[in-house]
Amino acid sequence: MSALASEPSANRAGYRRGVALVLLAGLCWSTMGLIIRLMEVAGTWQILLTRSITLVLLLLVVLALRHRGRPDLAIRRAGLPGVLGGLGLVVAFSGGVHAIIHTSVANAVFLFASAPFMVALLSRLVLGESVRRGTWIAMAAALVGVALMVGQGVAAGRLAGNVTALLSAAGFALFTLALRRGRSSDMLPAVCLGGLFTAVTSAVVCLATGQAMILPPHDFALAVGLGLFQLGLGLVLYTLGSKAVPAAELALISMSEVVMAPLWVWLFLGETAEPQILIGGAVVLAAIGGNALSGLRRRPPPIGAV
Repeated sequence: MSALASEPSANRAGYRRGVALVLLAGLCWSTMGLIIRLMEVAGTWQILLTRSITLVLLLLVVLALRHRGRPDLAIRRAGLPGVLGGLGLVVAFSGGVHAIIHTSVANAVFLFASAPFMVALLSRLVLGESVRRGTWIAMAAALVGVALMVGQGVAAGRLAGNVTALLSAAGFALFTLALRRGRSSDMLPAVCLGGLFTAVTSAVVCLATGQAMILPPHDFALAVGLGLFQLGLGLVLYTLGSKAVPAAELALISMSEVVMAPLWVWLFLGETAEPQILIGGAVVLAAIGGNALSGLRRRPPPIGAV
């Protein structure tokens, strides 16, 4: 009897811990726009190359500590979900950096906020995870906000940045689904594979286009910081939190990034956004907040439940 009574309590504690980890992950990710804005000459693929190599080295150390010096075994155990998650991160990483460079930080991160709704739709179709009616309503409202922002981007000549921001959101959605599919095993290898795939892709692009593969010291230090803190720590926290939080809620909670990213560049660099972008972003944030509030009455899911 006592064991049965303690199980819901353990599930709630695990869920709360998972939510806290994912919120902290979003806070880490929110620094990307500021750090990239501080760079002097680095381009998209140069940033990705240095950041991804740093990420892979960090995660190899973490995996070695978690798996008795055998990170290779952990990577093999991740299987197909690990590979798919890694491929999703290639799209998320490259699209995210390109978007930050080619549109405003506010515009980019508000479009990244479409990821939770992509996850909600795909988790229902692919994983069979139920999606609440409130989430479907929020998805529709968010699409209106995204349309406003994309329209502003076309008018301002930022279509490429907007499109790659949406592609980044789609890649992140695939990564989240892969995490939930493989949640019974350690999925940090998926992040490591994502970094490895991105590093190889970036190196090939740099070689093909004649771009330098080694950045100047200032930009190199910032790119390493992106790999260690902004991306590495954030993805470790997000992956650990994914074991106790359903897919649709995972990406939604991590959108603390959306709130903080424009704030950093405004505080430190004075970068602001056009009124239509702010209106569209407000609609997206209202949809996210409304969905979160409507889900407060929902009981936390059992850890590992689909």
